[in-house]
Amino acid sequence: MKSALDPRHLKRILVFKSLFAGSFTDQPDHPSRVDKINSHLTQIDEIIQKCAPEWPISQINRVDLAVLRQAVYELLFKAQTPTKVIIDEAVEIAKRYGGKTSSSFVNGALAAAIGYSGREETTDDQKKP
Repeated sequence: MKSALDPRHLKRILVFKSLFAGSFTDQPDHPSRVDKINSHLTQIDEIIQKCAPEWPISQINRVDLAVLRQAVYELLFKAQTPTKVIIDEAVEIAKRYGGKTSSSFVNGALAAAIGYSGREETTDDQKKP
C-alpha cells in the first residue's frame, strides 16, 4: 500500500499541479517531466480524445485533463511503472483535486487508454512471469 508521503506520489502531485497551472499561464519553474509531457502533447491528447469522444479536449475540466495527460504519458513512456499503479495514482489525484465525477471519469478514460498505449491490463488474479 502506498503512503501519502511516498516520494513518487508527491512527485506526481507536483507534476499534476504544474500541468494544471500551466493550462492557465506559462510556468517558468516546473518539474522536467512537464516538458516531456508537453513535447508529446499531440499524441497524448489524441489518445484522450479517443477515450472520451463525447468530450472535446477544450471542454474537459482542466483538473481532469492534467491528471489524464500525466497518466497517459506514463502509460506510453514509463514502461517500468505498472499499469495498475498509474491508474490508481491518477484516480487518487482526481479524487483529491477534482470534482464529484472526476475520479470515475479519469478511471474510465484510462481504462480505455490502456488499449491505445500498447500495454496489457493486469489484474491481481494474473500471475506475472
